[in-house]
Order: sequence, then structure tokens, then C-alpha cells
Amino acid sequence: MRGKIKLFRILLLGSVFNNSMAYAQNTAVDSSAYYHEVSTYVNPVLPGDHPDPTVLKVGDDFYHCGSSFHFTPYLPIYHSKDLVHWEVISRVLPPAKAAWVTDRPSAGIWQGAITYFYGSYWIYFSAHGQWFCKANSPNGPWSEPVPVKTNEVTGNLGYDNSIFVDDDGKPYMVIKNGQKVNRLQALGKDGQLTDTVINLDWINAQLQYSWAEGPVMCKRNGFYYYFPAGDVSGGQYVLRASALTSDSTKWERLGHFFKPITDPHARFRSPNHISAPFQLADGSWWTIGQSYERLGDNDWSGMGRQSSLYPVIWEGDRPWGLAPVSTPLQRPALLNTGILWRSVHSDLFDTDSLQLWWHFLTKKAATQYSLTAKKGWLQLIPDTSRAHLVQKETDHFYAAVTKVELDARDTASKAGIYLTNGNQKLTVQLYSGYDNGKKIIFRFDTAVRSIPNTLGNTVWLKLERQEHALTGYYSRDGKSWSSLGAAINSVALDKVQPAYNSWVGTSIGLFAEGRSAYFDQFICKDGFSALPATGYSNYYGIVKTGNNTVTNNSTHGGWLMIAGVELGHGKNGPAQVEVLATASKGGKLEIWLDDLKSGQLIATIPVTATGEKNTWKSFSSKIKKASGRHDVFVKFPAAAPRDIHISHIRFK
Repeated sequence: MRGKIKLFRILLLGSVFNNSMAYAQNTAVDSSAYYHEVSTYVNPVLPGDHPDPTVLKVGDDFYHCGSSFHFTPYLPIYHSKDLVHWEVISRVLPPAKAAWVTDRPSAGIWQGAITYFYGSYWIYFSAHGQWFCKANSPNGPWSEPVPVKTNEVTGNLGYDNSIFVDDDGKPYMVIKNGQKVNRLQALGKDGQLTDTVINLDWINAQLQYSWAEGPVMCKRNGFYYYFPAGDVSGGQYVLRASALTSDSTKWERLGHFFKPITDPHARFRSPNHISAPFQLADGSWWTIGQSYERLGDNDWSGMGRQSSLYPVIWEGDRPWGLAPVSTPLQRPALLNTGILWRSVHSDLFDTDSLQLWWHFLTKKAATQYSLTAKKGWLQLIPDTSRAHLVQKETDHFYAAVTKVELDARDTASKAGIYLTNGNQKLTVQLYSGYDNGKKIIFRFDTAVRSIPNTLGNTVWLKLERQEHALTGYYSRDGKSWSSLGAAINSVALDKVQPAYNSWVGTSIGLFAEGRSAYFDQFICKDGFSALPATGYSNYYGIVKTGNNTVTNNSTHGGWLMIAGVELGHGKNGPAQVEVLATASKGGKLEIWLDDLKSGQLIATIPVTATGEKNTWKSFSSKIKKASGRHDVFVKFPAAAPRDIHISHIRFK
């Protein structure tokens, strides 16, 4: 364990320079190894709205669930093999089985505590009371929801509870209600509360921890550890005892769980609502915690509470969560089995059932679509309300593309790409519609861009996000694009809103109003559009150099990874890849798909000297056959720090 702690300190507490990875000069660490394989990760590992995370480890598999609020179907279950790459494998509760659940923003389902005991998987959640569903596998099917019974002694079970399973296999509900109720009670084989209540109300009697909410527990070396969060964005704390007891004198308050932040560039500065810390086979400990994203005036709170992976170190029997940093971390010693980085998914709508990555903002909308009315197309069928299909927004840079068919006959008829914030008070709409004739319209709040639709009932639409700048495009064929005008500033959408945006984040997808519309596809990160180099999700040995440019910052070489890039399908795949670069000497850039070790090298791009520092040129190369959705890696040459600067990459 001491060796593991030493390694993390080498990686995290060394000299940090210009957001490059921190390394101390130590012969036990060969920094060049990080150039040839993906041994690092950058938080958040669950970007976008993923609040109140719980993590369950079963053998070599990890499962995540949390609060889903009003997004339906409720309670998506995520699976991972390495704690860094996650995919949705099931949804616990369809709206048809949740008639009592309110689907207004900030309501719905809270908590989503996934656990395993007595030979079954269980999800406990709060929605006007405490409930559970049960399954033989996290993939489902999940049982009908069952209410957890209470009595006068148990009291109200509240919300944001979790489940702790002791070494002997006995499960306990870690109960939270209001500001001053914190309790433990065992669960029986029927999933219901049993035995006596272990009363911990004294923990927050003086409101020391604000709400002392989202409590979780773990056990190590005979000590029980209790972790309450201060509030939605406050501190994370820890208490310790050698026995499960109501006696306050037997519990020791250890104070803050996370180490103080020393990295001025850390974007996630108040992690809390952690999952119960857990141990891997190599002895390392980890946890996942939520926080809003903000650095100075650059506020991305509108994306919701994003979840990050943190190493946990032990000083004797005192746990510490390592403070958030802006630099890469050494990933857990686990193998990725091909799951891509978590990002918005593309969809060709070529199946008869809805893919698990989609959700709806209302239960009614879950009935307003068809995948069979026109083969290979999604039909949205609005009545008096807006029909929609959306996902949680995950990135600051992307180009979302769709092909929509709509016969817009009046001002009520609209169909296209849709962004909405958590409380659904602000929406971005890029659509085919009608306004004194058929138009293509781009609208956000009072900003409107509009042109006559001369293309007919079938048009291609593209919404490009470059951080807080949104630009609308239209096309006849999905290849040649025309702009609808100047970019629209999206800060009002992206920043924090009243009540923290009703506790949920921005969604992106498709919508229709007034008349039925058909969509041939939805692409979120179009590889045939410019992909800014600064839009990476993971990296090693590189640094941002201003104006959305990136360069290598390590003598061992460096790389960046852009997640979830769509490269077309079949004959529509790319033939070339292009980078916009400037270089003093030049070298060769490598383009890889999905991984640097087990992935595919599809191109090597020669970059020659461009002369003046700010002279930019396009360099390209033919590529091996590629199509589908991939994580794209750009690998810089070794031994040439800060020589090649790249602005963006594009497939052609």
C-alpha cells in the first residue's frame, strides 16, 4: 500500500506546468510508458448530468447508478470494466410502471442505490417514499417496484439513502431524512427493514454538515467509515467507529474527506456525494464523486453534476480522497474491454427498439415516437405537446447532425435539433419550420437566425458547439453546408440556474411540434466537421496553447483523445484525415482509433515546416478503411516538444 501511495504522490504532487501531466524525476517511474499506451484518464469519467453516484463492484465488473430525477425510463445502469469507460446496459423502471412518479423537473426519482446481497441485485430509490426493484442480473429484467415498509420506530426514510453490506454479508440501509435524521437499519432477505434502528441523529444535531446527506459507508481493518456530504455542492466528511452503534462517544469525527485543492486550474472544485470507497485487487482504493464544473467565470454548471473518479489513500486508518486536479491521473490497474469513453451516442434508427442511451423529459413523450413506421427512420409524433428524444450532453465541442423530413404548413410545425437546460426554461432549437413560408430557423431565447427553405421537405441540419458559441448550418446532401449566420452565445444555457437547474443538466437530441416528423439519423460528434484539438477527453504530454490549439509538451511524446467521433457507415466512411497545423521543424502525426495499444493505427500524417509561427497549413493522409463511432487518438512525435501545434482534425 505504501508503494501505491508513493506512486500517486509522484504523479500528482510533482511540478505542474501549463496543465501538462505532473511527473517527479524518479527512476521508479518511466514516463515514456505513458506515450505508448493509455495509462491515464482525465475527469470527469461520467461527463454530463450524473448526480448522486453509487458504485457496486462484483468480481471484475463495476456498476453505477444514481439519481435520474424526471428523465425516463428511470434509473439507467452503467457498466464498466476499468472504472474509466462506462456504458448503459439497462434501465430499471419504465414510465408504465411508475404511475405515481411525477415527471416535472426536480421531481422524479432520487437516489438510485445499486447493491448486491443475498444472491440478488437490488436498486433502492426514493419517489414519494422508499422503493426497491430486484433482478438476477444488472442487465435486467428488473422486478416491479416494491415499497419499503416503515413504522413509528423506523420513521420517514427520506431520500439519498444507500446500502452498506458488512463483512458477514448482512445489509443495512444508510438512512437520511431532512437535516437531522441519520440512521442505520438492517435489511432482510425480502429487502424490507428488519432488526432495530441504529440512531445516528446526533451526527448533525447542530447542523455541522449542513444536511449530512447522501451518506455512504465502507469498512476496513475492523473500522466502519461513515461519509456524509455537506449539501448539494458542499464538503464531504468522514466519521469512524469500531462497531455499529448509536453511541456517539464511540464515533470519531475525522473531518474533511478530500485533500485541499492546490491546482488552480481544477474545474471540479467541490466533489461530494461520493460512492462508498472500494478496494481493488492491487490494494488501491477508489471512489466516484459528483461536482459542478466551473473555473473562474467559465461556468458549466448547466451540464449538471458530473461524476469523477478519485484515488483514495490511507494514512494509517484515516482515508483521504485526493483533491481534484486539472491534469491526467494514472488509471486503475484494470483492463478496458472495448467500451468507449462516455459521450453522446450516434443513432441510425435502424433497429425496432429504442437504444438505452436515450431518455425522455416526460412520461408522455415516451409514447410519442415510432421506429417502425418508416424503416430506418425515427418518427416523432407530437400532439399538443412537444415530442422529443434526448441524451445527456457530455461535451463542450461537437457538431450534431440530423436529416429531417417535415412538411411544415403552419407556424406550429417544427422539427430538428434540440437543447434544453435542466428546468426546461431555456431551449435551443435548430429546425425546419414555417414563418410566412417554409423556413430553416435557429433560435435561442431572443436570438433568431432564419432563411427561406429552398431545399424542400427533407433537409440536413447541423448544430455546432464551440464551447459557449453555437452555430447553425443546413444542407441539401449532408456534405456541403451553409451557415445560418453568426454564432449565438449559449452562456445563459450553460451557467448555473435557479435551484441548480432543478438539480439536473442539459439534454441534447431531437424534437417535433405540430406535425409528425421523420429523422434518418442523429450524429452528435460528426467526424466530417472540424474537431477542435482542445475538445479532448483524455491526454498525455500535451498542453493547450491558446486559440483552441494544442502542442506536445513532453520529450517522450504526447497524445490526445477525442471521444465518440462518428465516421459514417459502409460506403460513407472517410478516405482521408486532415489536420490544420503549424510547425517549426515538423514530424509525423499518428491517428489511432479506440486505443494506442489494442486499437488501430489508421493514418500517419507527415507535417513539414510551415515557416512563420502562426502560419497554418492543412496536412492530410489517406486512411485505412474506417467507419462507425470511435474514440480518435492524435499521437505527437517524441523528442520534439512544442514543435507541432494543431488546431483541429477532420475526416474527409
